[in-house]
Amino acid sequence: MQDLTTEEVATTALELGLIDAAEMPGLWRELGSHDASLEQFGSACVRRELLTGFQWERLRNGYRNGFFYGRTKVLYQAGAGSFARVYRAIAQDNQEILAVKVLRKRFSADEIKGELFLREGRMGLMLRHPGIVRIEEVGKEGVSSFITMEFVEGQTLRELVKIRKGLDLTCALDLAVQLIDALVYAHGEGVTHRDLKASNVLVSSKGQAKLVDFGLASFSETKSKKTDEIGKLRTVEYAALEAAGGVRGDDVRSDVFFLGALLYLIFSGRSPFSESRDREVRADPKRYAEIEPLGRVAPHLPRDLVDVVNKMLSLKPKRRFQTVLEVQEALKPIQLRCAEDESTITPDLPEKKKVRQVSSTKDAELKTSDKPRIMVVEVSGKSQDSLRQFFSKQGFRVLVTENPKRALTRFESVPAPADILLLSSQVLGHDAVTVFNALAPDPYLRKIPALLITSARQSEIVEEAVEDDLRQVVTMPFKASELLQKVKTLTGVTV
Repeated sequence: MQDLTTEEVATTALELGLIDAAEMPGLWRELGSHDASLEQFGSACVRRELLTGFQWERLRNGYRNGFFYGRTKVLYQAGAGSFARVYRAIAQDNQEILAVKVLRKRFSADEIKGELFLREGRMGLMLRHPGIVRIEEVGKEGVSSFITMEFVEGQTLRELVKIRKGLDLTCALDLAVQLIDALVYAHGEGVTHRDLKASNVLVSSKGQAKLVDFGLASFSETKSKKTDEIGKLRTVEYAALEAAGGVRGDDVRSDVFFLGALLYLIFSGRSPFSESRDREVRADPKRYAEIEPLGRVAPHLPRDLVDVVNKMLSLKPKRRFQTVLEVQEALKPIQLRCAEDESTITPDLPEKKKVRQVSSTKDAELKTSDKPRIMVVEVSGKSQDSLRQFFSKQGFRVLVTENPKRALTRFESVPAPADILLLSSQVLGHDAVTVFNALAPDPYLRKIPALLITSARQSEIVEEAVEDDLRQVVTMPFKASELLQKVKTLTGVTV
C-alpha cells in the first residue's frame, strides 16, 4: 500500500474521471479542510455516492487501472473464480447496469486460456436469445481481456436448488422449457455448449433462466486450425461421457445428456451424479452409467416426464434423443397438460399434508420470500463478498448496500426488504452507528433487528451505540458461527 496524501488521491480520482470536478467544492466544504485524513475523505466520498467502496479501496492503494473496461465503469466486484473475476458495472453512455468479466492477469500470457476466454465472448456476440446471457462487448484494457454482458440479478441454478431443496412442478417445468428453448436456438445457430452444468445457468429474481459461459462451445463452421483445436477441448465430464459412448468430441448428443442432468436436478432437487472435485471420480464412466432412475428419486413426477429425462440420460448416444429439438417436442404435451390443469398437487410434505397450488403465470415465477433475508451495509468489497458468500451458504438471501441512510429508507417501505440489518462501522464509522441508533426510537422501525459490527479500535463507536433486545453490537474478532447465532437469535429464523 502506497503512502498517499488526501490531495493526491483526490487528484487521481479527478484525472481518472471517477469524480466530477463540479462535486469537489461541496466535498471539501463538508470536510472543512483539504487537510482531512484519507479515511475522512473516503468515508465522505462513499457517503455522498461519489465513489463506491471498491473504487475507494483501489484509489487509496494507489491503483490507476481496473476502474474502466470499454464503455463501462466498475462499481464493485460481484464474484470471482480461478479463471476470471466478475464486476458489476455501469455503462457510461446510457447508465445501464452490466456485468464485466475480466480474465485474471496471471493468464494474460497464456495463449490457450486467453483464446478460450475471448472465444466465450465472441460466441456470445453471435447469439441473441432471451435464454442466453447477452454479450455486449469483447476487448482489452491494457493487458486485461474483458467481456461485457448483461447483469443478471439472481443466482445460479446450483445455488437455487441448494437453497430451495426442490421446486414445484409448475416452476420446474417452466425453467426446463426455458433452458431447452435456449439450447434449441444455439444448436440451430451451429453452436453446441460443451459445458452444461448448474453453475452455468443463471436464474433471475423473476424466474428467467439464462445460459452462460460458451468458452468451450463448438461451432460447426470453424475454419482456423488453432481455433478448431481449442473448440475440441472438453470438460472432464464431457470427455468421460463421450469416451464411454464411443463418440467424437463435439457430438450434439452430449449436450442432450447434460441438459438431461440439469432437468434431473430441477425436477428432483438433487444431481444425478455424486458431487466431487476429484478429477478421477469425475472422469470415471461409471459415474454416468449408474444414475438412479428419476422415478425412484421423485416418484411424484408424471410418468411421461420421467421417461423423457431418463431417455436423455441414456449412456449410449443412440438411445438418447438425437437433438434438443426432439426433447422440446417430447415435452410439449406435458407442458400443455400442466398449463391446462386448474391446479397441481405437491407431493407429500413432512407433515403428510397435500397443498393445493393454483397454476398461474405469477406462480411460475421463482419466489424468494420464503428465504430469510439479511441486508448488509458494508463498504469494503472483500467484506461484502465474504458476508454474501457466508450467509448465502447458510440459506439467507443477502442484499448489499454501501449507504446506511439508503438502507434505513428501504426499511421504511412495506414489506420490509429484509429480516435483519447488519451494519459494519469499520469504514462507515459514525454513519453506521447513527442509523443503528435510529431504529429503536422510530415507531415504524423499532421492530427491525440489527447488528453493528465494530473493530477493537472503535471503542467510541461501541459507547455511542444504544443496545436493546433487538439491537446488538459485535466487536471483531469473532467466529463466523457466533455471528450466525446472533442473527438467528435476533430474527428467530431457522436455516
